[in-house]
Amino acid sequence: MYDTTDIESNKGMAILAYILFFIPLIAAKDSKFAMYHANQGLTLFLCVVIVNVVLGIIPLIGWILLPLVNLALLVLAILGIVAAAQGQVKPLPIIGAYTLLK
Repeated sequence: MYDTTDIESNKGMAILAYILFFIPLIAAKDSKFAMYHANQGLTLFLCVVIVNVVLGIIPLIGWILLPLVNLALLVLAILGIVAAAQGQVKPLPIIGAYTLLK
């Protein structure tokens, strides 16, 4: 399904997708592997934004949960980076089923 030469030549872009998701969209738009991880990175980024806005608005309980949820989202980013570095196409837990980029 994914070409091994594509995976080997675009591992760096796939890793970068979890830090700055838009870089692979510009630099490696022809790579199916990099685009898969860019989609995962975009989904993770949107989750981070939504969770921080919603929990930041909710007094007390939201403020208590915010660091814990951010830690969980950081763990998801690390899992994605590890999968990309190993050349794996593996969806992130919980949020990995969503496809935002085609």
